[in-house]
Amino acid sequence: MELQQLEKTYKGKKVFLTGHTGFKGAWMVACLHQLGAEVKGYALDPYTPSDLYNVANIEGYCKSVIADIRDKARVEQEILSYQPDFVFHLAAQPLVRLSYDIPVETFDVNVMGTAHVLDAVRQLEKPCSVVLITTDKVYENKEWIFPYRENDRLGGYDPYSASKGAAEIVIQSYRNSFFNPLKILEHQKGIASARAGNVIGGGDWAKDRIIPDIVRALSKGESIEIRSPHATRPWQHVLEPVFGYLILGSKLKEDPAKFSEAWNFGPYISDQLSVLDLAKIAIEAWGEGTYTTPSQIDAPHEANLLMLDISKSSNQLKWKPQYSAHQAIHKTIEWYKKTNGAEDLAKTITQEQIQDFFKLVLQ
Repeated sequence: MELQQLEKTYKGKKVFLTGHTGFKGAWMVACLHQLGAEVKGYALDPYTPSDLYNVANIEGYCKSVIADIRDKARVEQEILSYQPDFVFHLAAQPLVRLSYDIPVETFDVNVMGTAHVLDAVRQLEKPCSVVLITTDKVYENKEWIFPYRENDRLGGYDPYSASKGAAEIVIQSYRNSFFNPLKILEHQKGIASARAGNVIGGGDWAKDRIIPDIVRALSKGESIEIRSPHATRPWQHVLEPVFGYLILGSKLKEDPAKFSEAWNFGPYISDQLSVLDLAKIAIEAWGEGTYTTPSQIDAPHEANLLMLDISKSSNQLKWKPQYSAHQAIHKTIEWYKKTNGAEDLAKTITQEQIQDFFKLVLQ
């Protein structure tokens, strides 16, 4: 899909975006701003003062509501009073390792939060396109060499993965019960879920994520501690899935009955890297650095191999990855290096990276 089509879809339209203060949500607000959309965000405060939302002044691009996705009445109030044309649900407890510490909260946020958004949309008396973001970890991961397709079995070993798998079941239930594609003329809603791989990019400072850990170590001249060095993940720059979500939203508006399904967004199979390879490329991009691989005997379980089949999104949405994993890592490290000690540049650099990405899409 060409950029002009996205501008036509979103310019002047009302977009309700949950999780807008988070890493991926902040990038999405910035993209929607460039497309001319009117955005209302709903989320908790950013994790840290250094997060992208703060340093790139993302709040200036949207109307911001700081509230909890677990507050059903507030979610309903904000959505119904806004009367959005599009809803993108990104609010979540997004960390695997943290989910072991707060399992009940993880299920509450990820499962019931999703239900709250869908139930509010159910009461909207107007057409609306809804994209709900889950994760590549919704699949029952057998750690085999085959990539997972959208119709593969859902599962989840850890609380985070299980909560997202459960959210997918909630989405399917609401779609069948209240937003059935066969009755699209009655409800006028398109409901889709998006499953993205491991996302990297500038402005992420979350705990226990590999890129923030790498940048913190490199900035201090310390050795990077790499857990699970041989674990393979579908790494992708944050703009890849964000652009995919925007395309999916546009397709839902165009033909809600056809596109109300689940969709994978990830890199090409040939372009997936181990954690160790990612760290080596990050060090290369930074210009110096070392790493260690300390023993993780008592570490909580995390999958070692996970791959996504993106053929459905490529063929039907006409979406495809723009950056190789190597390019994505270099773009990410470039953002951190340029803003290191000069956070006033974060807004400009973020805008430049979005514009550079959009130019690639137009080629």
